[in-house]
Amino acid sequence: MKIAECMTHDVRIASPDWSLKDAAKAMADCDAGLLPVGENDRLVGMITDRDIAIRAVACGKGPDALVRDAMTSEVRYCFEDDDSGEVLEQMSKLQVRRLPVLSRDKRMVGIVSLSDVACQGQKKETGDALRHIARPGGEHSQTLH
Repeated sequence: MKIAECMTHDVRIASPDWSLKDAAKAMADCDAGLLPVGENDRLVGMITDRDIAIRAVACGKGPDALVRDAMTSEVRYCFEDDDSGEVLEQMSKLQVRRLPVLSRDKRMVGIVSLSDVACQGQKKETGDALRHIARPGGEHSQTLH
């Protein structure tokens, strides 16, 4: 199955110049824990509720701090025509539960989560991916040093 068949198409995009409060409000409004961050029609980062808590609040930043100060700027992504099995493997290796989905001309067209793939019938493959994602540490660990 291609990722375009299971991804979420309607995605709210944050600006790096938004306040963390604005980003948190947008997450609450769309019931999501993650927002892609875009600037000049390009994906420049991702901000999660965990980023706000760990990279901002835990470091003394307040609600008026900017999204760019807490976001992850090294964004991993997949393409809409990628095979879902390959994307699950990529998610396992990266230890992430969601990936932005881009067209081949690198325009954001959606986001895919483990649950999106599982809901399309790939429950075993998704479970295998989750086992690897849930292991401690990894590239995206936010443990404070």
